[in-house]
Amino acid sequence: MAYGLDEFCRDSHDTLVRDNSPDGREAVRKNLEKLLLNQAFVEEVCGNDAPVGVTELYRDDELEFVVLAHVNDKPHASPPHDHGTSWAIYGQAKEYTDMSEFSRPDGGDGDGDVKIEHVKTYRLEPGQAGLYDVRAIHAIDYPAQACFVRVTGRPLENEPRLRYDMEAGKASFIANRSAS
Repeated sequence: MAYGLDEFCRDSHDTLVRDNSPDGREAVRKNLEKLLLNQAFVEEVCGNDAPVGVTELYRDDELEFVVLAHVNDKPHASPPHDHGTSWAIYGQAKEYTDMSEFSRPDGGDGDGDVKIEHVKTYRLEPGQAGLYDVRAIHAIDYPAQACFVRVTGRPLENEPRLRYDMEAGKASFIANRSAS
């Protein structure tokens, strides 16, 4: 039997109870890649009958982590952003997402005048997942019809996060689901 969403959520819960550190989150990332091998799951959450937009697939009552399906009908590129005190794992299901990572030489985590530096850019292909830990600055760029499954350490609706404007050298707080 294929590894499914229920098993992934149970394994993620058990892993994070034991170890909610970067190592534990890395184990969740690996299990997300295992889940993305399940083509029936991918078709269910990202197929032709899946709703366009963001769909919550699971929310852990105890630990608060959330599993979301992102089905995108249009291309999109986000500005550099972080997830505040949360973390995120992006798992590519269909098409691809170009991920860019940035550093903040001042080591700060507040808004205002800032300088960030591009570190690297790489492509997540179907079946691959990337971990972006607490305050990790990243940007995403994907084509039309891209779909990914994202796990966040907590719901982001009210999580103070930063969006970076590299041209202006500014960081500003955002508190909604999208960093765009």
